[in-house]
Amino acid sequence: MPQKTSHRLRTVILVVWIVGFLIGTTTHVLDLVAGGLETYAEFPTALRLFWVSLTVIDPITAALLALRRRAGIVLALIVILADIAVNWTVFATVGGNPLFGVVNQTVFAAILLATAPILWRWFPTPSSAAADQQSSSQPI
Repeated sequence: MPQKTSHRLRTVILVVWIVGFLIGTTTHVLDLVAGGLETYAEFPTALRLFWVSLTVIDPITAALLALRRRAGIVLALIVILADIAVNWTVFATVGGNPLFGVVNQTVFAAILLATAPILWRWFPTPSSAAADQQSSSQPI
């Protein structure tokens, strides 16, 4: 029989996810502040657009997770898997990405993949969230 995950552990897992995406946000914002429109100029346009887009996508992911939306879990997994695929490819072919960064992102991705089912079970389904909202808005 599966053991229930404690509320504290679920909260710690959620905080790790959110902090990870806020670190990503901060990294990309700092890159943009330091480099302006020429950030990542040595890389092809598609890579530059991808990395700059994470400046917006990462905080949206963090917000969806903070609101306990299942869409946040899906978006987080898509973002981190795309990010490590891009970054490892750049590391292996073009260079310019530090090994420390791609390894850390890969470890973070493994944590997300391992803990996603826990958050999925904890986060309400869209129908149960709507039912909870409807019942709480009715007069007593």
